[in-house]
Amino acid sequence: MKLEMICTGEEVLAGQIVDTNAAWFASTMMEQGIECQRRVTVGDRLEDLVAVFQERSHEADIILVNGGLGPTSDDLSSEAMALAKGESLIENREWRERLEAWFTRNGRVMAVSNLKQALLPESAIMIDNPVGTACGFAVKLNRAWLFFTPGVPFEFKQMVKEQFIPFVKQHFDIDGDVSLRKYLTLGRGESSLADELEKIELPKGMTIGYRSSMPHIEIKLFARGYLAISQLDKIEAQIRFLLGNAIVADEKVSLAAEIHELMLSAGLSLSVAESCTGGMIASQLIDFSGSSSYLHHGLVTYSNESKVKVLGVKPETLDDHGAVSIATVEEMAKGARAILDSDFALATSGIAGPTGGTEDKPVGTVAIALATKGAVYSQMIKLPRRSRGLVRSLSTAVAFDMLRRELLGEAVIVDYESIGRFKK
Repeated sequence: MKLEMICTGEEVLAGQIVDTNAAWFASTMMEQGIECQRRVTVGDRLEDLVAVFQERSHEADIILVNGGLGPTSDDLSSEAMALAKGESLIENREWRERLEAWFTRNGRVMAVSNLKQALLPESAIMIDNPVGTACGFAVKLNRAWLFFTPGVPFEFKQMVKEQFIPFVKQHFDIDGDVSLRKYLTLGRGESSLADELEKIELPKGMTIGYRSSMPHIEIKLFARGYLAISQLDKIEAQIRFLLGNAIVADEKVSLAAEIHELMLSAGLSLSVAESCTGGMIASQLIDFSGSSSYLHHGLVTYSNESKVKVLGVKPETLDDHGAVSIATVEEMAKGARAILDSDFALATSGIAGPTGGTEDKPVGTVAIALATKGAVYSQMIKLPRRSRGLVRSLSTAVAFDMLRRELLGEAVIVDYESIGRFKK
């Protein structure tokens, strides 16, 4: 089965918005063992939409079309599909009644333009949109089924999970002999990882892919067929041997997700004191429901005065060593942990740039500490020639990795290929 995607909209084509739907869709389908083999982006021009529907319908088996189902004049997917099929748009009575009921239920007056959303190509199969007013539909053209979904991410994702994936499984014989494993890495570039993993002789039916999502690179090991799947454990062992400390999580999109799971399982508590990361550590954890069970507090102690008055950092420590120093960040971590007697505390202080660096402490210098009830671990890393945002996100990731390693009983401080470290 050949799966493709057509993304519509001038704002997507012009780069005014980032097409997160496409990336999410490809990843979601890969997890189902289905690879998206081509993606086309087209603007809101009727003739271009008709042309791309006709062209791709000769090549693909199923095409997901995203966007263009709204009530305004630039929403042209239904009209374009009708023209491509050479048939009329007709009102779908069921969806019109759904629209009227939706507006009545929400105490709103339905604009006349919304009636456009009930107009579908004559041969279309209506596809329910349980959370919006844009009616989905499916049409067979030439070789392909074209499956139309709204562009609103919340609506789109629900329809993919509840309507599109079942539709695919109903209409196509999907080979279930596929398996995907994902490894999150830190501290190595994509080319460096690829050079290392090229040493592995992969069996037929197995591929390695890479996805950059800084500060991480995700490695995807995809196996097709029984023989390839049977070799997954062997190939995974080789990957782990070659990459060592670079692998920081399995089947996770971020280190924050890994920390969240580990902290919930351990039943332990965490406090955070941040300077240069500015709340990024706490914010990434709070993204996950249930983080309140272990996260005691997150303090952004940006000024020296706040480090002294809130965390108990000694004024002489700041005078002698400066805010960006091992001594200061260790006192920050101990002070944050002591407030509520947390099991752990993380602290960061650094120079994110682009200004503020000195010869001794250039931009990209960041001190990080992890305090436990029995010890304090600290390091000062070097992140030169990185943007302010990347310095902060890399520092956050290194802090998470220190905590992760402590929770797993491993050495807290390790070397990363692309992250330097000052000697104490």
